[in-house]
Amino acid sequence: MATADNWKNASSIYDFTVKDIKGNEVSLEKYKGHVCIIVNVASKCGLTATNYKELAELHDKYHESKGLRILAFPCNQFGGQEPGSSEDIVCFAMKNNANFDLFEKVDVNGDNASPLWKYLKSKQGGTLGK
Repeated sequence: MATADNWKNASSIYDFTVKDIKGNEVSLEKYKGHVCIIVNVASKCGLTATNYKELAELHDKYHESKGLRILAFPCNQFGGQEPGSSEDIVCFAMKNNANFDLFEKVDVNGDNASPLWKYLKSKQGGTLGK
């Protein structure tokens, strides 16, 4: 199991356990065999209405037929655009028909970044990583 101290030893996302928006631990191993989109979200971003709508449409279209799973991680690091509590985030997601999986608010950058996000960024080449 990958942790804050040993995330570099992870061989895949399935080595991580994260907390869902209600604070329950979720092993990402449950997503094995599925196509996963892992995304950071923010309810106050200028693109939020479009992004949530499109993520919800993708989820609705491909969740059953193709096994798509969307893992959304709220983040307040980009201009303070996710200031709300977990309850606020759930209410916002429900109003926007977001049926995809929501996780606890995390940092995706810096020393306090979630181990999963450190791992993802270390594996992604191009403009997002290396």
